[in-house]
Amino acid sequence: MVHFRPGSQVWQLITLLSFVGEFPFKSLSLLGSERVYKALISRLTTLQTIRNFNSGDEITCRLLTISGKGAGKTIRLYKGALPILEWLYPGVQGYYMDAFWGHRFPGDASHRDRNHRVAEAAAMLMKAGMEARPYLLSRLQNREILRVVPGTPCFYLAKDLKKVGEAEMNKTMFTRMTGALFSSGKCYAVYNTRDAVMKWSGMGEYKALHSLIELARLNAGISQVDSAILFGQSGETALRTLLESDKTRRLEFRFDSIYRHIHFIPMNGDGIRQLRLFSVPDWKAQLLELLFESEVRSYDRGLFEYDACVDGVNILSHLDGDIARLIRFREAIENRTGRFEVLCFPHQTHFLREYLGGLAGIKTIGMDSVEAELCPERRNLFER
Repeated sequence: MVHFRPGSQVWQLITLLSFVGEFPFKSLSLLGSERVYKALISRLTTLQTIRNFNSGDEITCRLLTISGKGAGKTIRLYKGALPILEWLYPGVQGYYMDAFWGHRFPGDASHRDRNHRVAEAAAMLMKAGMEARPYLLSRLQNREILRVVPGTPCFYLAKDLKKVGEAEMNKTMFTRMTGALFSSGKCYAVYNTRDAVMKWSGMGEYKALHSLIELARLNAGISQVDSAILFGQSGETALRTLLESDKTRRLEFRFDSIYRHIHFIPMNGDGIRQLRLFSVPDWKAQLLELLFESEVRSYDRGLFEYDACVDGVNILSHLDGDIARLIRFREAIENRTGRFEVLCFPHQTHFLREYLGGLAGIKTIGMDSVEAELCPERRNLFER
């Protein structure tokens, strides 16, 4: 017998599938121990009796099904198990059937890849304590200025953004955006490039950004959206994305022109810890106050992009993973004399050495030290 209780691994899987539809088999490590989850999923694809820990109700069926192979291998709910969605919250089964065409998934690779990008982003954000379940969030609107978005960090899926009026749907039709994160009075467009270089649709992303600005203004009172979160498999993915950007001929459609700040987050445990910083009010300012005395700070008044000058060394903090700032920093110091340094977390060092190529020194600070000072609550919505 399988016990279905909040926080259990079975509960985590069903929670994710209730609003993303399918999850990539190769990304199970985002949820916890890959070995444990593979064994569990193998078990749940066979006939099992599942017991609701809270109500005592039972259902006997296969819970999951696996299809595809290689990178396209995907995990979905078994059709006969759909009533279990009501064990999460009332009405979830209805939401699921409306969102996923009555449990009929398009068979082409592009739809599956899109679903996987959204699923991975949602898993990362929920592990970092940010709400992503659409049926627990207020619906967005485009009629008047209201405080619709909750005060706690939350992630709205791209498909829900596109449902807010016909005009918004047309503007965001070609975007690669997986959704939008609202946290501490800011809105971030969220992308997931997985293990490949992001294929940017310049005009499409430009239109999507302006549609998101309007939604943020009407639903959260946020007048400016200039930041994005870019998930990727590793620092090497970030490096390839940066180098590919240099080849773009139309500079106005480069991703670092559309978004002033692009925070690269690796899809692993380090990335989840970085994401938790986004929940801290004024987290960027607090980071800089933690790192530097006020008299050495640049306060964005320098001749180029750096955060402090200590003993004649111009220092850029890369703890926020902002690769757009990193591009501007590198472009500025390539033809400039002086001493330069980048401060980062240990897991960022390899790709920084490759990208900077000796133009600047690299120093690290432990993530434990930053967390201890900023004290972000280590929430994990999968544990609730």
